[in-house]
Amino acid sequence: MSIATEVAKAVVAELARHEFSQQFEPKMSVLPDFKPVELEILRVSVVPRTLEIERQTRSSTKFLVTIDIGIQKRIAGTPEDAVATMGTLVDEIAEFLQTTDLSKFPAAQLVNIVNDPLYVPEHLQQKQSFTSILSVKYVMLS
Repeated sequence: MSIATEVAKAVVAELARHEFSQQFEPKMSVLPDFKPVELEILRVSVVPRTLEIERQTRSSTKFLVTIDIGIQKRIAGTPEDAVATMGTLVDEIAEFLQTTDLSKFPAAQLVNIVNDPLYVPEHLQQKQSFTSILSVKYVMLS
């Protein structure tokens, strides 16, 4: 699990160094569960999700690490406006990670990024908050 944690910390460091259209402080979290009042500010939670270990040869191993990045904020205005505005930020984060190597974990190479869900309709409707998740997969060989 330490490999997944180290990759997550490296993702946090890269996100923290970059300037996006909306300001936020990314944090690694085990349980990113916020009360509505806590979502008045934009929350970006980085969560180690999976670690796959595959033996390649007798002396080499492939590690696949998936990191989830949750983007959450209480909305003001219409759900449509919130999805458009916050969706732009989600796209910015995905595009940034596509073109950025992890300086704190250079062995990790990006495999893919999946945005699922794009947004959670129940959160928009019941909690007046936007939630989107980017799942980012990295591979390392040793």
